[in-house]
Amino acid sequence: MNTDVKKKKNYCKDCGGAQVNHKFTYIAVLLGSFIDPWTMLLERIMPEKSLDWMGPGFIKTLTFLHLGSITKEPNAKDSYRTKVMWEEAKKRGIDLTEFHMFNIGGDIFLSYYKNKDMRFFDVLPRPKVYDSTGLSWMDDKGKMKEHFKKAGIPIANGAVTGNLKKALKIFSELQKPVITKPNIGSRSRHTHTHENDEASFIAGFKNAQMLSPKVMIEEELSGFVYRGTLINKKLEGVIRREPAAVMGDGVHTIRELIEIENKNPLRAGPLFHKIEINEDVDAELKNWNRTYETIPTKDEMITLGQKTSRAVGGGITDVTDDMHPDNVALLEKVAETVNDPLIGVDFIIDDVKVSWREQPRCGIIECNSAPFIDLHHYPLVGKPRNIAAKLWDIVYPESKI
Repeated sequence: MNTDVKKKKNYCKDCGGAQVNHKFTYIAVLLGSFIDPWTMLLERIMPEKSLDWMGPGFIKTLTFLHLGSITKEPNAKDSYRTKVMWEEAKKRGIDLTEFHMFNIGGDIFLSYYKNKDMRFFDVLPRPKVYDSTGLSWMDDKGKMKEHFKKAGIPIANGAVTGNLKKALKIFSELQKPVITKPNIGSRSRHTHTHENDEASFIAGFKNAQMLSPKVMIEEELSGFVYRGTLINKKLEGVIRREPAAVMGDGVHTIRELIEIENKNPLRAGPLFHKIEINEDVDAELKNWNRTYETIPTKDEMITLGQKTSRAVGGGITDVTDDMHPDNVALLEKVAETVNDPLIGVDFIIDDVKVSWREQPRCGIIECNSAPFIDLHHYPLVGKPRNIAAKLWDIVYPESKI
């Protein structure tokens, strides 16, 4: 009973379904800003392939010293991203071993194909030989924005700062509403939207600084958040990441639609969860001048929050086949600019069926070097896409089924 009380007390609504330790995350980001330049220098001196022969010795030494352990099968602590990668590896006869530092952290792997061609990698594999120019900056929202602006890729206007005085100046120059979010981070943690006045902006800025010394401040674009995953610079899948939402039928109230949606068997877990009525839903309905008794028109989507995490009622719809050719070309231009064989691209747009050129308030908002490929494997609505297979195709081409 005390444990339950503690969990509720420590639960952070701004992290949503992706809970992290705030102090640890902040320190990790801060240390990364000092370490990254040295890491980049080391990468120039030490070729990527050298990690392959150093990896096994590194793991064996730490395991011998009881500073970690290895597993040959996915366990309960592994993410679904890891599980889909492992599942596809087994189908192909790829031998995968995961190392857990201090028997807790994972995501460090050794892979072999037919007892040779060993790879040592973190989170997700990449080809043995590749020359990425954007791997060092794609996860940094501020640096990403600078590179994309030069390349003519649409982005949200904004800037990064860790100083509140400078932040207020940026806020005053941007079109409202504005979004604040940690400059380094993912999964919508501590991201605040609909900021129209200084009070809400300052609250959002300080909230984002709980996870990152620097904060991204940008104009709020129009539409849903979509995720495109590109393998070898080719778009392989696109999903719409939806916050908790219901679809109108012209008959039922929003409260009734929530009750109906919660009967969807896919929302019984472990991936998708029921939509809870809480203060976040209250605020979202108020923002759009709706109440629980509003009857939405047929096929009108009613959003019930801003967090897209599945753990807080978010949904996923595959829209790969709906993409306008211009939008496909745009995402593949992003991959060319980043010049990396694996990239997840988050973008906001009203309608993926219409060219981005005809939608002025759309743009790229984030890139991810270790995307959650499982989002494509398990949509709530639409066709599953085996992104893990596409990834192993370029890592071990000879394993292709």
